[in-house]
Amino acid sequence: MKRPYPEEPDVVRYTEEEIKEMIARGEDRTDWDRVKKMRDEDIAIDEDSPEITEEMMAHAEVIRRPKEIVTLRLDAEVLEWFKAQGKGYQTRINAVLKAYMKAREERR
Repeated sequence: MKRPYPEEPDVVRYTEEEIKEMIARGEDRTDWDRVKKMRDEDIAIDEDSPEITEEMMAHAEVIRRPKEIVTLRLDAEVLEWFKAQGKGYQTRINAVLKAYMKAREERR
């Protein structure tokens, strides 16, 4: 789903799932040849993508926790509301539950 930024009307965002679907349909507009030819010095370093330092890498930690498949009973109106928000409703439900979990942990 395209979500333009008001301050940059030509900038749009896509979810990972949307990008994968676009690529599968041959609809991505990325110039992969240009990307492959880029050198490190061609990459813009700014506040959105700061240069990664050796110190940052020394403290880097990759944490991958697989999601579990569960059966969950939800009120129909709750599920309908999340689905009405568009693709990714399960991810949003997970995010809401995670935020609740973190808030509860912080109160302890």
